[in-house]
Amino acid sequence: MVNSFVPGRTHGLDPTARKILERREAVLGPAYRLFYQDPLHIVRGHDVWLYDHDGKRYLDAYNNVAAVGHCHPKVVAAVCEQAAVLNTHTRYLHEKIVDYAERLLGHFPDELSNVMFTCTGSESNDLAIRIAKAYTGGEGFIVTDLAYHGVTDAVSKLSPSLGPNVQRGPFVRTVGAPDLYRCKGPDVGAEFASGVHSALVDMRKHGIRVAAVVCDTIFSSDGVLSDPPGFLREAVELVRSEGGLFIADEVQAGFGRTGESMWGFARHGLVPDIVTLGKPMGNGHPIAGIVAKPHVIDEFGRTARYFSTFGGNPVACAAAMATLGVIEEESLIENARDVGNYLKERFEVLAASHEQIGDVRGAGLFVGVEFVKDRLRKEPAPDLATHVVNAARRAGVLISATGPGANVLKIRPPLVFKRDHADILVDTIDAILST
Repeated sequence: MVNSFVPGRTHGLDPTARKILERREAVLGPAYRLFYQDPLHIVRGHDVWLYDHDGKRYLDAYNNVAAVGHCHPKVVAAVCEQAAVLNTHTRYLHEKIVDYAERLLGHFPDELSNVMFTCTGSESNDLAIRIAKAYTGGEGFIVTDLAYHGVTDAVSKLSPSLGPNVQRGPFVRTVGAPDLYRCKGPDVGAEFASGVHSALVDMRKHGIRVAAVVCDTIFSSDGVLSDPPGFLREAVELVRSEGGLFIADEVQAGFGRTGESMWGFARHGLVPDIVTLGKPMGNGHPIAGIVAKPHVIDEFGRTARYFSTFGGNPVACAAAMATLGVIEEESLIENARDVGNYLKERFEVLAASHEQIGDVRGAGLFVGVEFVKDRLRKEPAPDLATHVVNAARRAGVLISATGPGANVLKIRPPLVFKRDHADILVDTIDAILST
């Protein structure tokens, strides 16, 4: 795993952290992973800052979950107020779930007018898979080579980024990601569509009917692949011509992060058949869901029974309503565009001074900075990326790395990130590369 603590490497940890680590490993078992070579012991968060047990603060340039900032007072107040009155399941009538559904759908194209709530992005993608199968009668899914869509049994089979020991589903086909930096020809969209076409041909050869192509619309795990806008269209049209659906995974790109609209798919001029939502929806409170075209859900609704005990419960909807309100009231989409453009510009200037930076890309407040050993061959430099991530952590700035070569800085701060925060981030990276 990119940027993870190696179990057993406790040398240099302070006594408090070592003790918590020992207790954690004893009760949580070996499957969990911690960030950074020296794990963080975080005890408090506010706005774009996290604080450890010694009071040291860290600029959070990574956690997209706290979309409107850590512990935003309006979200905290909404959660506390509703929790003091009622929190129960969704099988009773309650205004809050309907109020939020109506407000959320107001941010989608008119064709997408049904919403179903879950607790996590993994659940959302799992539900989307079930609906796609019911609607199309197919069972084949197309994802990118290093996609991540969740951790349920079904969705893990569509998540090659979980590693070779997590078995890919027999009805899943993977295709190369639409990487403009490493594209073999002039048209990254055509190259991606060619891979999708080959996957469809292989499915037909094996008697598999396609159900959907599933894309994280910022291709985060594949290395933060954003440009040019519109490159998804040809591939989606191919899948639809075979009777399949387009599932847009907006768990990471959604809720204004790309700085151009509320949703990443809008950059491609497409209306998905199903959109899946997660992490930022409640600013860290567990609420997620899907938004879909009504005719796509109809068949599933007739043949299957669905409910999620706590998906869309009153407290969760209060958190989500407050989060959406903050995004609107504080103009955070515009902020993501302004600060994101400034951040990219500063990294592009930095690239002129540091040959190790091969490419700077992204949209809004989702930026990728790719490190290479040399710019001509574009050979990935994963060791450098790992060094930068951990050196930045020691300097008080939190980022991570991603991509098939584990060499792309993944930068996705809370949407309240400002230009002065961007300056701290870039200056920190500059200092690390300079030494």
